[in-house]
Amino acid sequence: MVDKPDNGMDEYLRLQRRLLLSTLVVSVLAVPVAAYLFDRTTALSLSVGAASGMLYLRLLARSVGRIGPDSKQVGKGQLLVPVVLVLGCSRVPQLEILPALIGFLLYKPALLLQAFVRP
Repeated sequence: MVDKPDNGMDEYLRLQRRLLLSTLVVSVLAVPVAAYLFDRTTALSLSVGAASGMLYLRLLARSVGRIGPDSKQVGKGQLLVPVVLVLGCSRVPQLEILPALIGFLLYKPALLLQAFVRP
């Protein structure tokens, strides 16, 4: 059996999966709390923002994964996600901008969790 050389991509993929999963867990915990403390509109906005944050994180991870000898910079396509989120919240009356932006930033506590929790 021949072992493939480890270039760190396996560990990066595991970290990426853990980060997405922890973001999902933080989001799933935050939305019911927001619904209980505030109202359904706030919870809906928070969940739309959280989904946008996960999409942003996934696009960013894909862009970082493509960096190599041919490409030396991260793509900028993921930057459209917060722009579309804010535009969508301003056009849809059932969504509020502030809770959506807070939901979008829920990937940050999940990222901090990854710094302190090692499997």
